[in-house]
Amino acid sequence: MDTSLVSSQAVELLSQITGQKLTPKNLTPPVIFLANLVAVLLGVIFVDGTVAESEKQRLLTTLYRFSIPESDVRKLTHLMIKGVKENQVYKQINSLLALAAPLSESEKLLLISFGYEMSAADGEIDPHEKKYLEILAKHLGIKPQHLGVLEAGFTHQENAEAIPLNEVHFLLDPARFQELDTIFVKAASDIMALLPAKSATKVIKQHSNIPYGELAKFQEHRKQLETYCDQISQMVRDCNERSFFPHGLIEEIEEVSKKIKLQRFRLAVIGEFSKGKSTLLNALLGEEIQPVREIPCSGAVTVLKYGTQKRIICRYQNGTQEEISFEEYQLKATISENAAIDCLSEELADSQIDEIVFEHPDLELCSSGVEIVDSPGLNEHPDRTKITQKLLKDTDAVIFLTNASCSLTQVERELLQDVKTQLNYGKGNEPVNNLFVVGNFIDLVRSDKGREQVRQRIERFVTGQNPIVAGENRVHLISAQATLEAILQGTENEYLKAFQNFTQSIDKFLTFDSGKLKIKHFITQINRVIQKSIDGLYQFEDILKGKIQISETEKQKILENIGEASGRDIKIKNLAEIQQKEVIKQATDSWTKWREELKENITQKSKDWNSLHNPVFSQDKLIKDYINKFTATISQEIDIWGNKQLKDVILLKSIEDLDAKIADELNAIQSEFQSIDMHIQTNLSQQLKLSINGINDDFTGFGGIGGGLGIGALAAGLMVFTGLGFIAIIVASVVAAIAGSFGFGMLDSDGLKDKIKGKIIEIGFQKFNESMDKNKLPAKLDEIVGSVFNSRVESASRVIAQAIALYENLLEQQEKAHNETLEQREAEKMWIYQKREELEQVQNGLEVILSKCTIV
Repeated sequence: MDTSLVSSQAVELLSQITGQKLTPKNLTPPVIFLANLVAVLLGVIFVDGTVAESEKQRLLTTLYRFSIPESDVRKLTHLMIKGVKENQVYKQINSLLALAAPLSESEKLLLISFGYEMSAADGEIDPHEKKYLEILAKHLGIKPQHLGVLEAGFTHQENAEAIPLNEVHFLLDPARFQELDTIFVKAASDIMALLPAKSATKVIKQHSNIPYGELAKFQEHRKQLETYCDQISQMVRDCNERSFFPHGLIEEIEEVSKKIKLQRFRLAVIGEFSKGKSTLLNALLGEEIQPVREIPCSGAVTVLKYGTQKRIICRYQNGTQEEISFEEYQLKATISENAAIDCLSEELADSQIDEIVFEHPDLELCSSGVEIVDSPGLNEHPDRTKITQKLLKDTDAVIFLTNASCSLTQVERELLQDVKTQLNYGKGNEPVNNLFVVGNFIDLVRSDKGREQVRQRIERFVTGQNPIVAGENRVHLISAQATLEAILQGTENEYLKAFQNFTQSIDKFLTFDSGKLKIKHFITQINRVIQKSIDGLYQFEDILKGKIQISETEKQKILENIGEASGRDIKIKNLAEIQQKEVIKQATDSWTKWREELKENITQKSKDWNSLHNPVFSQDKLIKDYINKFTATISQEIDIWGNKQLKDVILLKSIEDLDAKIADELNAIQSEFQSIDMHIQTNLSQQLKLSINGINDDFTGFGGIGGGLGIGALAAGLMVFTGLGFIAIIVASVVAAIAGSFGFGMLDSDGLKDKIKGKIIEIGFQKFNESMDKNKLPAKLDEIVGSVFNSRVESASRVIAQAIALYENLLEQQEKAHNETLEQREAEKMWIYQKREELEQVQNGLEVILSKCTIV
């Protein structure tokens, strides 16, 4: 719908019809379509000069499909019925054309469809009514052949001409009406159900013919690393039986092996409701797994992954889980139609499902090591922030889906900014390279010029002055449905080719940009274990050769060093506990002050809250818009406090102090190792350095901050525990309060908006404060801050434990060598040489894999 075509005549006419002083900005697409629908339907029932009671009832039944009782739209509908009837608008062709001028070709056809549905309600179409609709359709530019399809559908004729039938199906595709409202999408779907069906799609093949070649290569490398880990693990076990290695080395290689075996690429699909996410997933998988319908469908986070057998596990928020059937999955994974149309937020808020895991052995993408996460629509989800964080946790790539025919609405732009922020934790405001923006339903945009305009519109936003994405081939235009049909039929079309280009971009990113970094990291970890193993073998060989000899005095010194190292571990824990308590006190004081200023800050920021909905005609939608703005604003405020106050002012200094103290203690242990090395010609200090480097893979090192602070998770945790899901619960109370306080007829649009904002802030803060008291913030803060401190302490303890193990292993090797005969020692040397060669062969194999995965 092109609202720029709303004329002054249309504004004046609608003002006259409704009895309200309207302006062009009051005439939103739903209001314009509803006015046209009222006029056409009244024309149908009045054209023959008589109006039966059954016709009046059918009129109300049809119109009431677009509103709920006591809503503003319902009140508006009655005003329009009265005004159109009194002014006999349905008889004035110029007035009808002025009202219909902004409508698209599809919207005009849908409008006439409702006229035919009304006329054919008793199974036959009255000749007068048919003539009226034909005249009106001619003025609206609707083809007579399309009217023939409508007549065939509503009078239950089985045959219709193939070409016009396909054109009507194309024009009435429910995806075309998302700009109007979900309820119009449902209405279009109902109309389509009454029309003759297109020829059924014959399914020739069940699974995808879309190749994922690079992912397959990555899996080969990953399996090779698994094999090498198994080899090393067996060698370490063999060496442990001979007391060659320090305790803990077997756990270290098994931990690396476990990470490699569990490695999966995580691909999240997100966006607003009804953008075709479920169909996209089915196309990616090459099989109709996700439930699909025209109105909002997905009601739970669903994870699709590889499994040795097909099974579905439903996990609940209380920690329980159960295996469910495919039929149960189809029910649990969707929201009800009523919720999709009216009360979406409430049903989502009441859901007890945490996530649904669908395991399948034959899905090519999943068997290539990819887990796909399907999200419910985020535009009206009451826990949008929490859901987004859950989806994006450990995510390798994100697909953001929009409707190409009305791409990147204001809400979608805000969603994209949210996604960028979540993906960017710890990286500032840089554009992200793991976000793909995909315009679906491109088949509804027929002209090449139109498609190019869609691409430019998306690219201007995501790569413009404040870019969202970085990297090549991050914007794609697809038709998920046309692609899926081609896959199932085993045919090719332009949409399948475009989709393959899209999947190749995903394939390339996961392997070249993300996968090779993972391979390099795994190889670094494996090489660290190999080097520790080789060092242990050289050390024992030197003991066997007599190059390393430990006197009783030196043995006693080593035992004293073990005791001192244990004492340093306890000292670090005590220091951390003291500093943690001080941080909690400072954080609690800061949080209390922040809460005192919060309401004033949000009231000030509410001046920038905008909505396309009118407070008179779409008051319920305006209220939900402002509630979402309240949620977003309070989340931003929490995020600002978590990063600028808790992190930058309170935690950063404390963690820097703790890191410096930990570094001092570890340096002291390192100095003791260096002293031992000098006296008995060992390389213990070098072996300890390997352990410290392993810890530094997770942090920037003791004495440095960076990613070791884990602030991204901290800020996310703050937003989750504040209980922002309460927003959905107060929707009804806010709507009731607003309606009762201000009424429908208030014409001061800006004044009404301000009062609505004020009421939302008032009720929102009441619920927010209740949520804070209930959640016992200081205890939760203790938990979050404690996790930051504990991660540092645990890492330091791990290094100290490995240092002690090195001491103990040295003494064990000395004792073992002392008790062996000369022959046994020579046999040990041969065995050490053999194992060292085997380890070096593994190193060479790792180098080959690394050369194939060179990071460019």
